[in-house]
Amino acid sequence: MAATAGKPIKCRAAVARRAGAPLVMEEVIVGPPKSDEVRIKIICTSLCHSDVTFLNLKDPPGIFPRILGHEAVGVVESIGDNVSELAEGDTVIPIFAPDCGECTDCKSKKSNLCTKFPFSVSPWMHDGSSRFRDLNGGTLYHFLFVSSFTEYTVVHVANVTKIDSTIPPNMACLLSCGASTGVGAAWRSANVEPGSTVAIFGLGSIGLAVAEGARLCGAARIIGVDVNPGKFEISKRFGVTEFIDSTSCGEKRVSQIINEMTAGGADYCFECVGNSSIVEETYACCRKGWGKTVMLGVDKPGAQLTLSSYEVLHRGKTISGSFFGGLKPKSDIPILVKKYTDKELELDKFVTHEVGFEDINKAFDLLLEGKSLRCVIWMDK
Repeated sequence: MAATAGKPIKCRAAVARRAGAPLVMEEVIVGPPKSDEVRIKIICTSLCHSDVTFLNLKDPPGIFPRILGHEAVGVVESIGDNVSELAEGDTVIPIFAPDCGECTDCKSKKSNLCTKFPFSVSPWMHDGSSRFRDLNGGTLYHFLFVSSFTEYTVVHVANVTKIDSTIPPNMACLLSCGASTGVGAAWRSANVEPGSTVAIFGLGSIGLAVAEGARLCGAARIIGVDVNPGKFEISKRFGVTEFIDSTSCGEKRVSQIINEMTAGGADYCFECVGNSSIVEETYACCRKGWGKTVMLGVDKPGAQLTLSSYEVLHRGKTISGSFFGGLKPKSDIPILVKKYTDKELELDKFVTHEVGFEDINKAFDLLLEGKSLRCVIWMDK
């Protein structure tokens, strides 16, 4: 067993002390794992836009001081009681989506929404407590059950997936959230078929991951929609075949243009922005009879959708949400890892920058300036 097993560890963490402020690098105390938990030594982590969103929230569910971060890969340093599926030294990915493997939903092929450990943006571990303290003894809050902006973190086994250690860490960490969510949305949530037509609203990292998933599934046409025409060249690398600049459509709606381009609408449509009006536009260009609209974007709290009941009843189209791309972490993530090692899934093109842990605030700047898709942060670089 590790010499540190069962003992608190002092390590570096990038702490969010107040809303909108740069993260503060400081020494923290990480407690040992309790029952059904593991302590993980983080190798590298990547920055997701959700981290930026929660850093800027002044009111709940924003809360401070907090250790953000939820896309990462690491090695199990020690295990708590009752942990049998993992051992010290295992390479693992912590994932915000729980997969207990015991509840009705986790046992079903129809759902990836764990009932035993429901997803929330709680600032605690599943048992309602924290494993983090600052050097003054103050509580540091968790983020999405992961908190990866620290050299060591504690995660419940329901939120940990063991992976093949041969995949490069800077690729593996992408599978904790963004890349998996987008690829999974095309693969699992929509079940995109070979030869089909796909429309994607929003070509940020999630939208590009949807395009990558649609490409893997064999889509014949992938239509990208964005306000930035400069994204078309980038999106081609992910499989996008046609592009619509939504700011240059004249008097026509984007949905009208797509319906004309596709002779009746796309087979699969994805909303990756997080805007209720864009969801409605996405649904409007979904083909009657069999078209599927999948929502991935996170809208502001309280946002409402307005859909025509006639359209819903008489057009035969479906609309659904996609939590973590419909993936079951413990069974589907190893499949994505293999697709990467088999050179099918091209994760490399998502990484635009890599920095050391001490430069984590630079990663935030790059994302906010629109220069980065995914910036990988190495703990020991």
